[in-house]
Amino acid sequence: MISSIIILSSYLFGSFPSAYLAGYLLRGIDIRKVGDRNAGTANVYRNVSHKAGIVVAIVDIGKGAVPILVAKSMFSEHVVLLCGLAAVVGHNWPIFLGLKGGRGAATTLGVLFALMPVPMTLVLTLSAVSFFITHNTILTCATIFAPLPLISWLMGASWTLIGYSVGLSCLVGLTHFITTRHLPEEAKHEATFMR
Repeated sequence: MISSIIILSSYLFGSFPSAYLAGYLLRGIDIRKVGDRNAGTANVYRNVSHKAGIVVAIVDIGKGAVPILVAKSMFSEHVVLLCGLAAVVGHNWPIFLGLKGGRGAATTLGVLFALMPVPMTLVLTLSAVSFFITHNTILTCATIFAPLPLISWLMGASWTLIGYSVGLSCLVGLTHFITTRHLPEEAKHEATFMR
């Protein structure tokens, strides 16, 4: 019963509409109707302000990390992992926004960083180089999520965590595909590049 409550709480925590609130409060817009139509960090960065985008990124990463850190202090590993998944699902399909949220990249980063801080630090360093060279957000995500299983394995992570990192990464990719396939070409370009 208590584990169900913490998982549900993680979903609700992940559902906090940080990107939507930034767009509404600072520009009077629905962030889901501008740019790449995504209620996430990059769209806020491009269409509200750089500072707002950075704040939303920190909040969205926290939406993934906090449920993990809270659950780790009280529950078994499988409950902790379900809390992380629930937070990402909450971000992508938030109850407060009619199930129309973001793509989950920043929240997934928070979850995985709380679970595997050292491997994540290494891949985030690699991805930062990729981003500054290409400004391609899809390629940047690939340089985070693709090498993470190998690096985690080399650093002694459990097969459970390795498989979990692959599953969450695939969820981010699947959500990106679903939410961008019907966008106009200009919006698809925005979903790929950030300048």
